[in-house]
Amino acid sequence: MTEKAHHPEDITRLFVERANAGDAEGIAALYEEDAVMAYPPGRQTVGRSAIRSLWEQVLAQAPHFELEDPLPTLVSGDIALTSTPAKDGTGIRAQVVRRQADGSWLRLLDQPESNPKT
Repeated sequence: MTEKAHHPEDITRLFVERANAGDAEGIAALYEEDAVMAYPPGRQTVGRSAIRSLWEQVLAQAPHFELEDPLPTLVSGDIALTSTPAKDGTGIRAQVVRRQADGSWLRLLDQPESNPKT
């Protein structure tokens, strides 16, 4: 069984573990069915299936991901905002996550690259 995010901050760790394992299906499982990801740059990928397909393409290049130090998580009820300064210089990564009926958390909105200087 795939580990679930029990805290909003768990999603980033699970993403890194699954990405480095080449697990596009596992990455997609971190997103709600109708999630929106602002990637590739200048475009949006909408829905878990499309996000899985995108990650299959990205992971085919065997990139390596590192865990980034999170900024403080903001929580309001069942919604949270998580963010990390990107080690690769692409700015701040930000995600809106939502608590699910079973208490776990999934990404609803994902902004993996946001560099206001460009």
